[in-house]
Amino acid sequence: MTTTETPIFTVRQAASAEDLRAAQALRYEVFVAELGGGGPMVDHAARLERDRFDPHFDHLLLCDEARPGAPVVGVYRLLRDDRAAEIGQFYSEDEYDLAALRSTGRRLLELGRSCLHRDYRGGAGMMHLWQGVADYVQRHGIDILFGVASFHGTDPAALAHPLSNLHHRHLAPEALRVRSRAFQSMDLLPEDAIDRPRAVRETPALIKAYLRLGGTVGEGAFVDRAFNTTDVCLVLDTERLNPRQAGIYAKGSPA
Repeated sequence: MTTTETPIFTVRQAASAEDLRAAQALRYEVFVAELGGGGPMVDHAARLERDRFDPHFDHLLLCDEARPGAPVVGVYRLLRDDRAAEIGQFYSEDEYDLAALRSTGRRLLELGRSCLHRDYRGGAGMMHLWQGVADYVQRHGIDILFGVASFHGTDPAALAHPLSNLHHRHLAPEALRVRSRAFQSMDLLPEDAIDRPRAVRETPALIKAYLRLGGTVGEGAFVDRAFNTTDVCLVLDTERLNPRQAGIYAKGSPA
């Protein structure tokens, strides 16, 4: 997919099996074909990245109305705490102990599987997806957002600068500090040994976007060899939103 036209973005919630397949197809291209991920339910023949949690999530779809058929060019999947209670867990609980979040008694929303088609990266697409999340947060009265986000690769030593920077500068407050179940320390370098420009450069854009909003990270990383990633758990308390960035959570649809 390539485009020379100015995109016309809309965000909507998946409402059919066809919508879900479109989301899974984009996820395949990004997480499997590009990044080398896998999993027991990945359908290579049909080029669909899927898992057992998909039927329980709400799926946000970013579409480009400027292209024939308004293809899905970005996705995000969302799981509220009431839906997680129905299935007995959040997706992230395979990797992180979420007791600290559960004990708050506040409304929780798990975010995951965020991706954009390669032709739409670096533009306004992610901002529109974020606004869709913001509308969802307001509609359902969500207090805390969280979810795993990934670095490519499974060698923590190669990620020592960005992981150490997250540990020293962005660790969640103790009351919200989830902990990796297969604990991989992120405290790999003393703070004064971190190359800050390198750490920022090597941190994925999605993680940096959460941090700008006031997000924090849980304690320890999780090395996901099946998905070829090193994961961190991001936690965003809506009461602690960075005032300069919180406009993304203003009510209303993207202009």
